[in-house]
Amino acid sequence: MWDDAFPSFLIGLREGLEAGLIVSVLVATLVRAGAKSRLPQVWTGVLAAIALSLSFGAVLTFTAASLSSTAQEAFGGTLSIVAVAFVTAMVFWMRRSARNLAGEIKEKVTEALAMGAGVLVLTSFLAVGREGLETALFLWTTARAANESAGPLAGAGVGLVLAAGLCWGLYRRVLRINLTRFFTVTGAVLVVIAAGVLGYGLRDLQEGGVLPGGTAYAFDLSGSMDAGSWYSTLLQGVLNLTPTMTWLQVAGYAGYLAVVMTLFVRGVSGARTARGAGAAGVAPDGRAVAAGPAPAGPAEGAAPGRPQPAAAAHAASAASVSASAGEDVPPRSGNAAPNQSAVPAPASPRTRRRPAWLLPVAVVVVPAVLAGLVVALARPKPSGGETVAVSETDCGQGFTAPRPGRQTFQMRNTGDKTSEVYLIDPATNAVYGEIEGLAPGTTRDLVATVAGGSYAWRCVPTDGKAVTSKAVRVAGAAGSTAVVPVSERDLAAPLKAYRAYVDRGLATLVRQTRRLDDDIRSGHLDTARTDLLTAHRTYASLGAAYGTFEDFDQKINGRPDGLPGGVHDKDFTGFHRVEYGLWHGQSAAQLKGPAQQLADNADGLRKAFPHQDFDPSDLPLRAHEILENTLQFELTGDTDQGSGTGLATADANLAGTRELLTVLRPLLTTRAPHLLPTVDADIARLQALLDSEHRAGRWTPVARLDRTAKARIDGATGQLLEDLSPVPDLLEIRKSA
Repeated sequence: MWDDAFPSFLIGLREGLEAGLIVSVLVATLVRAGAKSRLPQVWTGVLAAIALSLSFGAVLTFTAASLSSTAQEAFGGTLSIVAVAFVTAMVFWMRRSARNLAGEIKEKVTEALAMGAGVLVLTSFLAVGREGLETALFLWTTARAANESAGPLAGAGVGLVLAAGLCWGLYRRVLRINLTRFFTVTGAVLVVIAAGVLGYGLRDLQEGGVLPGGTAYAFDLSGSMDAGSWYSTLLQGVLNLTPTMTWLQVAGYAGYLAVVMTLFVRGVSGARTARGAGAAGVAPDGRAVAAGPAPAGPAEGAAPGRPQPAAAAHAASAASVSASAGEDVPPRSGNAAPNQSAVPAPASPRTRRRPAWLLPVAVVVVPAVLAGLVVALARPKPSGGETVAVSETDCGQGFTAPRPGRQTFQMRNTGDKTSEVYLIDPATNAVYGEIEGLAPGTTRDLVATVAGGSYAWRCVPTDGKAVTSKAVRVAGAAGSTAVVPVSERDLAAPLKAYRAYVDRGLATLVRQTRRLDDDIRSGHLDTARTDLLTAHRTYASLGAAYGTFEDFDQKINGRPDGLPGGVHDKDFTGFHRVEYGLWHGQSAAQLKGPAQQLADNADGLRKAFPHQDFDPSDLPLRAHEILENTLQFELTGDTDQGSGTGLATADANLAGTRELLTVLRPLLTTRAPHLLPTVDADIARLQALLDSEHRAGRWTPVARLDRTAKARIDGATGQLLEDLSPVPDLLEIRKSA
């Protein structure tokens, strides 16, 4: 999260400081002109700018969500390019205009005071609104690149709060900052970040089919780079550098960085000779306080109201480094009247006053309403706005060709039986969306993203035959992701292969538990400790069958959790019971009973397994659940009864997952060709981390892992689980098959 927050923090800090300095100059100029009564007009303009920026962000978020996946990629890529252009222009504009910023704003305020309230509101609105729109756009692109919003929003919030504090400190003359150096350093960092956003945007355009070269990779380090490591996370979160990048991404990144950074550095070097020293804070009376050394400035601690030399009394830009030439600021005493010569205060005619709250409320409500209208109009409606009726005899009544984009279909069961309803591609039976258990007389929404292709409804009533509607054709480019359904017949071969694997494993387990029993009967407890680990690893590698083993799993591998007597309870049996005794000083005589019981249960399981019901749907579920349990129990030390071999069990669980994926590979390859290479790389990464903790035949106990090693193993396991999470859905048995 926090690695994704840094780019947004920097843009929030910089844009917030720019907008805050502009507001500071506006406020200070009005105070100096004796026009404090006009300050609400400034804050109204600022409020309108904030409302517009938030509304703009909402429009970006909700309109993009209504697009198809391909259109979303193209839309996001285009806006990423636009964001890079805005950020680049902002960096160069601030470098060029900083020194004259305050003078320009003061001139606009002087004109606004002479022309009326509306112009002053518009001046502050335009000055702050540009920064707000840039912030909203850049924040949206960084959130999209991070695939989450918490980090970018938190970073931007912290940056804006810090910027507000800095501006307050500068205005109150309690803080001095070299703003020139600040904008130079942050400008250089933003150029580097913008290069990453450009590369990400180009990749989105490739995935959206706008640009070619989507499969022309310049490098692919996914197999050798630890995606969960701190350095990989930092590079991806801050710089948008990923382990896999295309040639176009690399060319765009390197080309932008070389050209823009060169121009930026050259401009900074050329401006140093012409730039004055220091940055400025703005006092309430409009005078600038130099933050750096000045050629002819007042001495530190000069008494308030004492006349200062003309060179030091020049009004300085609140965002800049030098004084505005020729503007002499006369001293003010405590009783002195405001300087009326600087800005005339025109008399306003008596008019009927409107309520003070009306304009602030309007500038907030109007952008919000307009944004809501844009989102509502941009969001696609269900086809013809009609309900799609389904029944056991007629499926998809009222269905017409929908428009491309995100669609919500109202599915109403007009029949007498509960039905499964699927939106399918009739040519391949691939499923775009589904509703399970639609009861008679009920209506439920089915949300699906529609792109170019063929669509039909398939209804499967309880105890009835499947009914398929007439197919419709949607024009446009293909892009929607559909899942080719799996039937029990499809899983029959993988199930047969896995049952054979488990059967062999159970035969081995029986031999190993008998050997363990013999060790304990003979009093060879040291040998028993080694043989216990060997037998337990064999059992741990059979994880996909745990649901089939029925009560045998608790007898063979149960934990003392929840038992009234804990580790001393009579129902605490199996591997963990023997482990507890071997590592807590129990004698061979005390362990004979538990060891023999373990061997007998292993033999009983081997005999019962061929007759046990193995649900084929367990296979894809266990592909994720085996390591989920590993992360919850073995990698927390929860199952350790003294041997410290939790990593050995985790290693066996990984081997069992690898075997399960081997039998499921043919089904996964045709449905998600890019998933298995990613998972294989994750498995290799986790295997290497586990192997590094297995030295001289001994495993490092989980409790003794150093913080870095523990974080790496947990991170690699979590990443593998995340990449395995689509497997249950991809291989779910569907009646539409």
